[in-house]
Amino acid sequence: MDIELTLELFDRQMRREVEPAERDALTTLALGDGWSGVVWSRLDESNADAAVTKLVARLLEFDGHAEWKLYGYDRPDDLAQRLVAAGLEPQDQEAVVVAELCELDLDASLPVGVEVRVAGDAEAVEVWVEVNELVFGESYSGVGRLLLRALGHERPRDLGVVAYAGGEPVSAGRIEFNERSEFASLWGGGTLAEWRGRGIYRATVLERARLAQERGYRFLQVDALPTSQPILERLGFVQLTTTRPYVPSRTSPAPASEMTSK
Repeated sequence: MDIELTLELFDRQMRREVEPAERDALTTLALGDGWSGVVWSRLDESNADAAVTKLVARLLEFDGHAEWKLYGYDRPDDLAQRLVAAGLEPQDQEAVVVAELCELDLDASLPVGVEVRVAGDAEAVEVWVEVNELVFGESYSGVGRLLLRALGHERPRDLGVVAYAGGEPVSAGRIEFNERSEFASLWGGGTLAEWRGRGIYRATVLERARLAQERGYRFLQVDALPTSQPILERLGFVQLTTTRPYVPSRTSPAPASEMTSK
């Protein structure tokens, strides 16, 4: 993988040009379903404070989760300190890792007794929600509603997958198909504690990779916490940079990154 070129594509397609969004010459504020965030900026010492003041006020207007997604190469160098001074709180740092789908071994066998299925109807989405709530200990009803709405379209923008072991649901994850982009993204994977360490999370990653390949995507992208980054890198993912969300103190939880619990 040409890391410099891939990072350039990622910066443009997944940050600057995302839709729906509010944008100007210096920033992009992405607007999602129960989620909003500043995902791109091109600031310097002369304009950073004004942009931060304006956008933090804007984030406070939204219901649901709101954040400023700061990437490792964003400028100015003290932008993180400016965000904190404006009242935002840093969350866990994540590694932005990317794989070219053509380089992944998508024919790898599943662990014995494990099956991964797409959550393709209301009943399956309910199972997806239940697994995530057991794993992460918080409500996933909002993401469940997002998945249900997506199923109403011929080509859903979001899909959940559930891994079953011995017929019982034990792990779940989500894939987002980013329109007008060469990147699909993985979110919110988790495995019940007693089933971890058996390759099941890996199986959910590969199933989602197959879904992305079927749609013609070139890249698979993940904001990975330290619990998942080593597994992803063994599969062939490469780190491009880091990202850290900065959130208003009153913000609601975001859908889990990939991953807090495997």
